[in-house]
Amino acid sequence: MNETLIPKGVSAAMLPEISHHFGGGVYAKETFIPAGMILVQHKHKYDHLSILASGSIILDIDGVHLPLTGPQCINVEAGKHHGVKAVTDTVWYCVHASAVADDDAFIADPSDVDGAAAVKERLSCLG
Repeated sequence: MNETLIPKGVSAAMLPEISHHFGGGVYAKETFIPAGMILVQHKHKYDHLSILASGSIILDIDGVHLPLTGPQCINVEAGKHHGVKAVTDTVWYCVHASAVADDDAFIADPSDVDGAAAVKERLSCLG
């Protein structure tokens, strides 16, 4: 499950903003990540793309820290633990083929189980 760590001094109003995008059998989760925010590591059973649209991050893939500045497109291999720390305000996309995406791909907020179910229902309607 995706989780979010809140650094000291960050209010709820500064939490990541998430939007969901669907089209052509593809699901993209857009996340605005405020500077200093960490999206905790997780993994998927399939390869997927992540797009750093803007900002600077430290991407951690299986313990390897990669400083990156957008725009960049990254292929995250199946089974690799990955997480992001925003160095600056960042726009980050995770792009999944909707036919193979697991529940972790759809969770906007770790406590938002109903939201995840709604996204999964929307995908099932898309075929």
